[in-house]
Amino acid sequence: MKAGNLSKARKERTRLDKRAIGDANAMKFGRTKAQKQADMKAQLAARTKLDGHKLDE
Repeated sequence: MKAGNLSKARKERTRLDKRAIGDANAMKFGRTKAQKQADMKAQLAARTKLDGHKLDE
């Protein structure tokens, strides 16, 4: 059995667990930069089209 600092081992295990949870959340909820830009572009196009149909008073 390897003798070592148990506190460091516990902290490392906790860090790895948090990293795994974060990676799972990124896969579940995260979006790529290209996806965000495509959504923004679609929103801008929709807004521009809607503004083009407004009547001037």
